[in-house]
Amino acid sequence: MKRLLVVTDAWRPQINGVVRSLERLAEELEKLDLVVEFLTPQLFRTLPMPTYPEIRLSLTHGWDIRRRIEKAAPDYVHIATEGPLGMMARRAALDIRAPGYTTSYHTRFPEYVSARFPVPQSWTYAMLRRFHNAGLGCMVATETLEKDLGARGFLNLMRWSRGVDTDLFHPREGNVYDLPRPIFLNVGRIAVEKNLEAFLDLDLPGSKVVIGDGPQLGELKRKYPAVHFLGPKTGEDLAAHYAGADVFVFPSLTDTFGNVVVEALASGLPVAAFPVMGPIDIVGGTRGGVLSNDLREACLAATALSREDAIEVARGFDWKGSTAQFRANLEEAQVRRRAMQAAHGR
Repeated sequence: MKRLLVVTDAWRPQINGVVRSLERLAEELEKLDLVVEFLTPQLFRTLPMPTYPEIRLSLTHGWDIRRRIEKAAPDYVHIATEGPLGMMARRAALDIRAPGYTTSYHTRFPEYVSARFPVPQSWTYAMLRRFHNAGLGCMVATETLEKDLGARGFLNLMRWSRGVDTDLFHPREGNVYDLPRPIFLNVGRIAVEKNLEAFLDLDLPGSKVVIGDGPQLGELKRKYPAVHFLGPKTGEDLAAHYAGADVFVFPSLTDTFGNVVVEALASGLPVAAFPVMGPIDIVGGTRGGVLSNDLREACLAATALSREDAIEVARGFDWKGSTAQFRANLEEAQVRRRAMQAAHGR
């Protein structure tokens, strides 16, 4: 059986789309007889990231990362994040040369950084180009992201969509809420880059509910006492809260995809969002949601949409197809590696 080593700075106890996607991907790849091993912050001493203590930064050395990669002896290396582990793994993989590595672009990191620090986005994009372009392929979730990164000079872009667990996320009997209707729900990381205040400031009927944790939670709870902040939820509890709401509101302007959007759709929730990357690729041109620069207008219009139409949109995102895409990308990257070696006489 072939072996894949996935290097990621995003890992448990973080609860986010990157972690959930990688965990589910590993489960599905095992079914295709591909052994998956992870190199994560859990293997090292860590320190909290400034301004975002929930994210832990690994304290280790490049030589240790190289030793671990060589010991794992993988047939494929995939670097999922551009953090300390990702950077060191990139250097090690280039030094080792074979089998090379692929990457994935999960987060609009330049926008994330500029929301916190006075760093020009052009500087961060230049760093990311060097990081990703040195690999054999950079996997992106949507057409919109592929076009955006291509225009910024990113090379060897490959499509890797996402799936949704419909065994967990689906309509349910009963109701977990005892709140005035309609219930407008947001699920995700509570941080400045998620643009939550664009939702919380809206004058809407019924109730606003926010599920998740993050560095802005305390501040937003104080500022919006009428909003119901329920903290982080997982598994059946999370799924029940999705299914019990009426509209899913996604105010983010910086996400590359939005796993929570697909989870909401699978639960029967129409989506209200801005017409930006992620929502455009998931619900644009469908009857599963309303996209508008006027988010209040989108929220109110979404209350009239059909739950069945939302579920139908979610059916287009399954993990079997997503996993097949990822596996095909690994093989394409190795074809590219062999062609490069042949061209250089190796």
